[in-house]
Amino acid sequence: MKQAGWMLAGSGLFGRKVRAMQRGGMAMGGRKETPAHRPRTMDATKLEAFVDPLPLPQRLHAAGRRSSEIHRAVNAPYYRVHIREIACSMHRDLPPARMWSYGETSAPVVFETRSAEGVLIDWWNELPEKHFLPLDAPMPHMQDAPETRTVAHMHGARVPSDSDGYPEDWFGPGRNKLCFYPNHQDAAGLWVHDHAMGVSRMNVFAGLMGWHLIRDEVEDKLRLPAGKYELPLLIYDRSFDPRGQLYYPNPPDEGAWAQEFIGDAMIVNGKVQPYHDVEPRRYRLRIANTANSRFFSLAFSNGQSFQVIGSDQGLLSAPVEMKRLVLAPAERTDIVVDFSLARGQAVVLMSDHLQLMQFRVGSDHVVDDNQIPMALRPIERIDVTKAVRTRELTLNEFDSDNGEAMVMLLNRKHWAEPVTEIVKLDSTEIWSLINLTEDTHPIHLHLVRFQILDRRSFSTYDYLSDGNLRYTGESMLPEPHELGWKDVVQCPAGTVTRIIVPFHGYSGRYLWHCHILEHEANDMMRPYQVIA
Repeated sequence: MKQAGWMLAGSGLFGRKVRAMQRGGMAMGGRKETPAHRPRTMDATKLEAFVDPLPLPQRLHAAGRRSSEIHRAVNAPYYRVHIREIACSMHRDLPPARMWSYGETSAPVVFETRSAEGVLIDWWNELPEKHFLPLDAPMPHMQDAPETRTVAHMHGARVPSDSDGYPEDWFGPGRNKLCFYPNHQDAAGLWVHDHAMGVSRMNVFAGLMGWHLIRDEVEDKLRLPAGKYELPLLIYDRSFDPRGQLYYPNPPDEGAWAQEFIGDAMIVNGKVQPYHDVEPRRYRLRIANTANSRFFSLAFSNGQSFQVIGSDQGLLSAPVEMKRLVLAPAERTDIVVDFSLARGQAVVLMSDHLQLMQFRVGSDHVVDDNQIPMALRPIERIDVTKAVRTRELTLNEFDSDNGEAMVMLLNRKHWAEPVTEIVKLDSTEIWSLINLTEDTHPIHLHLVRFQILDRRSFSTYDYLSDGNLRYTGESMLPEPHELGWKDVVQCPAGTVTRIIVPFHGYSGRYLWHCHILEHEANDMMRPYQVIA
């Protein structure tokens, strides 16, 4: 088997539709742009870069402790979160924009917890009755659903199904949902975001996202950069209308809904291209790609390398030195950067030609007592013989005959069809994800963490003709930084991506889906059932 090289090749990251949009030849709905349909947005690339300081996440504090018989929670830290509309300027030269938040500003909130210490979070919907973004026509079974419905999903958390943020568990303004997060998992950087049926891509776009950092003793002993030397960063893109308000290309005159969203404003922690003053020493950057659709190809402008120490579900077994890392929507990376190599300089975090944020490195001498150990956390690779079943699951696209957006499905099934993936609690399965599309899809499974086994190219033409897999290349091992525990996997076009999944945790109804939010909304999302 060979080591995969596709992630560093710099092509095929978004698929044909996004590349077409970047070239300007196609409108968001997949048809030719005309002046009448051209989105009315300001040119955010003309905003001056690096004029706003980086906002730090707003840490939320428990309002005492409570117990919940329903959730079997005893004397757990209790948080009350107000989900509300706010107005914040996302750049020095922009007026305050309407947005939604779990906190008080455009900066993400952060819950900081300990492994095995469960927390109760009471989510209160205090949003107005009307959404400020243009919505689609209601689904047939949701004609009476409130526009501003919401439900929070703690992405990457091993939680009971009634606290997972199942899309149909939404609740409207004036209502609340109490959720229990047991935190029975290793230290990791999880993130929370909206997952309400039919509107999640709008609600995330509006600002409903934040951090959930789990700590444990293994991490504590490593002496990694901490405190002000640890920076949690949410990175994403947005567009603004000529008045400086958030713009999502979904009005009725646009026709088919957006199949991806690609904005021209690069945002970190709620500000357009901010800057941050750093000392010439090591910093730990916790980075989550929270964009609707955009992949980020992360590198530093001075070409220096960095140490990858963790991914979605926590620490790697050992650091991996890299100069460039491709992060798909919903993926996280945990890196250590030594800014002493750029003493007195300004270093920009880049994504190819895009500037995300600037680090202004001081020149004073500082003492750096932090280390990067050669060994981080032992990770035992799962023996494939432990799998009780292998499933072949397809990623599909179907063009429409009436000019509407294409339909994107998992295993040729719509969300509303009966559950077909029924798994046994505490069993292990191999899922072979067969990508028949021309896009790379980041696939996320709720509840579980998994390991990537390999990727292998195949003939999509032959598979569509007779249903047989005919491989066209050798099996490729995952990249070294993908060898930890994951909850999102990049599935390249024309490739079978195999993951091995231990279904530990809880029985109940969960889901798996593409984390390009526009694909998810276009039915690339399926429930699965865990039975005891």
